[in-house]
Amino acid sequence: EVQLQASGGGLVQAGGSLRLSCAASGFIFDDYSIAWYRQAPGKEREGILCISSREGITYYSDSVKGRFAISSDSSKNTVYLQMNSLTTEDTAVYSCAARDGSVLYTDDSRYPYWGQGTLVTVSS
Repeated sequence: EVQLQASGGGLVQAGGSLRLSCAASGFIFDDYSIAWYRQAPGKEREGILCISSREGITYYSDSVKGRFAISSDSSKNTVYLQMNSLTTEDTAVYSCAARDGSVLYTDDSRYPYWGQGTLVTVSS
């Protein structure tokens, strides 16, 4: 059974940093692509980063490029989301999702597996 467990959310001041983790199980980690999504209050879900560990490729949305970084540790079956220079606009529920294959998508319908979200609140 494919399972994803996101963690690391919390309250942080604007300008601060936070690292989220997405622990995966139930599949061959390197065969899958992992994506991070976020959904702010009253807004649609947004795909912000994706990674294919096997291909070593990543995708960053313009909204987080230069501030956020995605990485993976195959030995731990975990994908990380390092968030720096946080602003109040980054306040959202952050979720990780997985799909079989190395092609990266931001279309959430491409990802059949989802973890529960973790809330990130950035205070001014």
